[in-house]
Amino acid sequence: MIDARLIDRIGRWIDQRTEAIGRDGPPPILGIAGSQGSGKSTLAKAVAERFGGASLSLDDVYLTKAERAAMAARVHPLSATRGPPGTHDLGLLNRLLDRLQGAGPDDLTPLPRFDKLADDRAPEADWPVVKGRPRVIVLEGWCLGATPQAEGDLVAPINALEARQDVGAEWRRAVNDALGQPYARLRARLDALIFLKAPGFDVVLDWRCEQEAGLMGQDAVSPERRAALAVFIQHYERLSRHMMTGGVEADIIVALDRKRGVRSLEGGLGA
Repeated sequence: MIDARLIDRIGRWIDQRTEAIGRDGPPPILGIAGSQGSGKSTLAKAVAERFGGASLSLDDVYLTKAERAAMAARVHPLSATRGPPGTHDLGLLNRLLDRLQGAGPDDLTPLPRFDKLADDRAPEADWPVVKGRPRVIVLEGWCLGATPQAEGDLVAPINALEARQDVGAEWRRAVNDALGQPYARLRARLDALIFLKAPGFDVVLDWRCEQEAGLMGQDAVSPERRAALAVFIQHYERLSRHMMTGGVEADIIVALDRKRGVRSLEGGLGA
């Protein structure tokens, strides 16, 4: 999903920010949020390549497998599954943003990578390196800008996963608490946020399957894999639906159709 109107708006915003803070000032941070398969990574990479930026993903700062196992023992067994708020190393991410914003022309900044097949952080020797200070930092992540839900909205389970494995709502309350604290501070650090809004949660499974098939060089995933992914995305369902119905602090909302085409652009990027 690369929309010329959106790219043009982003380009004008970067120019305005650069003029406002000066070329020696810290580069602005642009966030891109959206459900799985909505095109966040594609847009982030396109912006970084076109405007001399660095592209980062919230997926690459997941807590390690050992750290999530410890959290599962301390908080709730579902906390072992990467993805929901609370499973990211935001300290690592903030240190990385600090380093990029303060980098000199010859400074080298390693960018963390997460090995999804191993379900663990990749060795530092495998991290790519960015030289110098980027003109813009593009951070993409599915839950960026999400707002906490009201306590009353957490009581009833939203799907089978919650009904069977989070009977007392401890897990979803822990996720909600994370949104109200460290993730809110991360949102405040972003200079602007774009939200790629899916037409409904029912398309997310199709998009996730298409995404995985493409990565594997296949036309489609197997029925067994689709069934497994249908269970996996239930970890994301509550917050995804909340964001689609207004629970996100975004400067631009990009409404998508089922084929990821842009139906409308709402809002704007201030200087």
